Amino acid sequence: MLSVNEARERILSQIKITATESVALNDSLNRVLAKELFADSDYPPFDNSAVDGFAIKADKGGSNRTLKVVADIPAGTAPTVILNAGEAARIMTGAQLPQGADCVVPVEETDFNDRKAGTTPPKTVTIDKQMSVGDNVRPRGMDMRLGDIVLNKGRTLKPQDLGLAATLGYAVVSVHKKPRVTLMSSGDELLSAGAPLEPGKIRDSNSYTLAALVLNVGAEVVRLGVARDTRESVTNLLEKAANERADLILSSAGVSVGAFDFIKEVIDANGKLDFWKVNMRPGKPLAFGEYRGITFIGLPGNPVSAFVGFEVFVRPALLHMSGAMDGSRPKVKIRCAEEVVSDGRESYLRARIRLVDGIPSAFLTGHQGSGNLLSLVQADALLIIPAGVKCLPAGSEVDAIFI
Repeated sequence: MLSVNEARERILSQIKITATESVALNDSLNRVLAKELFADSDYPPFDNSAVDGFAIKADKGGSNRTLKVVADIPAGTAPTVILNAGEAARIMTGAQLPQGADCVVPVEETDFNDRKAGTTPPKTVTIDKQMSVGDNVRPRGMDMRLGDIVLNKGRTLKPQDLGLAATLGYAVVSVHKKPRVTLMSSGDELLSAGAPLEPGKIRDSNSYTLAALVLNVGAEVVRLGVARDTRESVTNLLEKAANERADLILSSAGVSVGAFDFIKEVIDANGKLDFWKVNMRPGKPLAFGEYRGITFIGLPGNPVSAFVGFEVFVRPALLHMSGAMDGSRPKVKIRCAEEVVSDGRESYLRARIRLVDGIPSAFLTGHQGSGNLLSLVQADALLIIPAGVKCLPAGSEVDAIFI
């Protein structure tokens, strides 16, 4: 069996990145940039005031100076006045500093107390505070300089990134196309979510969980339904997946060694399988290969195994496919609040995270069987127990990923 890292690297090494397209900035949230964005100017593009107050030239003469107010500068205007000694200009937050000014006195530090909207500036103003050059001024270029790369390609665009792109004048951006995933389940035992239970049957939960996980990554999903436990049914659904021009075929169940598990056989007949077992818990049966030239990943059928397999292998594969710089969830160190027992495989155990004496601590959410979906719902994180470790005493630190 492959180690988790070996399996993940083998998958990522064979993933093809999607093509690019231009989209309106409004439609680019959570898309992955295909080209860097550059600053088209210095930002701020001019020295401007950080407060409502009075623009002046700093004077070593101390406070309690009375100055003549010669201009009123609202935001959005280009001042033409040049301040001379003994002069000030009322100025609003964000407004450009006039020539001759090098600092701004907050209105609270003056004798001007009439601050209602629409109030005209005073004829004179007395300053109650000693000012230094640069006080309350946002200088040109303090945030960005002309030509700076401010958003790198491979970055998944966040709401604040869209605001920055708009500031830079980008109404359209180049992004990678969303990966297209065809999703299928397998098994005669599966019923639809709305069907009444029957003897020997269970409802298909994986198609709902996995479809939601695919959408959360930012990919498109085409749900194909359930393949029955026959060679013909499996073949028909895989052919349908291929006809959908998918970037990835994702299945759950049917990749183990059961007498009615036909997926590996059908894949081998029309493509190839690279591997089908990984040294991990849960989720040892994991198939990777291609079907008619399309990447194929087959997850186990047990709900928790399918979820963990998606997080460990499919999530990074889809993000890599979409051009993202890093597809892995960040790991954090968590203290085990109780003894943790494993079987020696690299294990992903469900846990609640709670503060104990101010330290984030992990409590397992009950039995760790791969069919126990409620324990997954109750978990905040997956604890990663390294391969070869069979017991960790309470107080041990382990890596964890938040889910």
